[in-house]
Amino acid sequence: MTATLLLTGSQGQLGTTIQQYWPGSALSEQYQRQCVDVNDLDLTNHPALTDYLDQLEPVVIVNAAAYTAVDRAEEEQGSAFRVNEQVVADLASWCKSSSAALYHISTDFVFDGKADSPYATDSATNPVSVYGASKLAGEQQLQALLPDSSTIVRTSWLYSEYGNNFVKTMLRLMGEKDSLGIVADQIGSPTSTHSLVNILFRCIESRAFGIFHWSDGDEISWYDFAAAIQQAGIEFGLLEEAIPLNRLTTAEYPTPAARPAYSVLDRSKTIALLDETPNSWREELFRVVATLAQLEGDPE
Repeated sequence: MTATLLLTGSQGQLGTTIQQYWPGSALSEQYQRQCVDVNDLDLTNHPALTDYLDQLEPVVIVNAAAYTAVDRAEEEQGSAFRVNEQVVADLASWCKSSSAALYHISTDFVFDGKADSPYATDSATNPVSVYGASKLAGEQQLQALLPDSSTIVRTSWLYSEYGNNFVKTMLRLMGEKDSLGIVADQIGSPTSTHSLVNILFRCIESRAFGIFHWSDGDEISWYDFAAAIQQAGIEFGLLEEAIPLNRLTTAEYPTPAARPAYSVLDRSKTIALLDETPNSWREELFRVVATLAQLEGDPE
């Protein structure tokens, strides 16, 4: 009987990308994949979650479920912590009692952004938002309950052709507006779900446990990212012409939740361990925009 791998958050942009790559992966020969999303099961319902896991008996859980509404979390602190901390604790507790492994996705928002060089996996955490605090709390639960058979992959500025994200929002606004103001003093690294899924699969295949960092590299601002998105949009026919992009400071674009001013992740440990030769962030961006153009040309 084939062992079961459970994917939570299966309809999110990361979960959807995992499903896209699953059939051609080595994991598909090793595991029977089971998907669950919020419409199938309320993960915050502890008895229902436990019953589900007891019946399914997965040997690996990939937790791509998360509360990711960064600004809304400032008002919905309870919801953010239930999903980002309590669910992780419940999954980890079940895995501990069942000798299962848990792979969990976290975020650059666990850092305060005061650094001036990339954050290592063991750098001090100090979140500046409710979202960041809730994600860190989930990490801490996982490390306390399941230290030897769990993996945390922190990532940043995640985007894809699926769901809602910065790339798709920028392309839409660039097609609607005469000009846009973009924050230029927050520095980070974008990550496509495609490159993240590759790293995640490699971690599972090699049973690499611990904390890992993954992004598509470089240190850029949101303004830099937006400029590259516009260039790609024009090249692939999603945008007719360039519009002016104006640099804004964080102070000029206030949001309910604070963002780290610098959140570049040091991915050298991940590259070395998995012997990975990554694409550049521009290559990853252009791949996603090319796919969006193809989808627009062939909506079915």
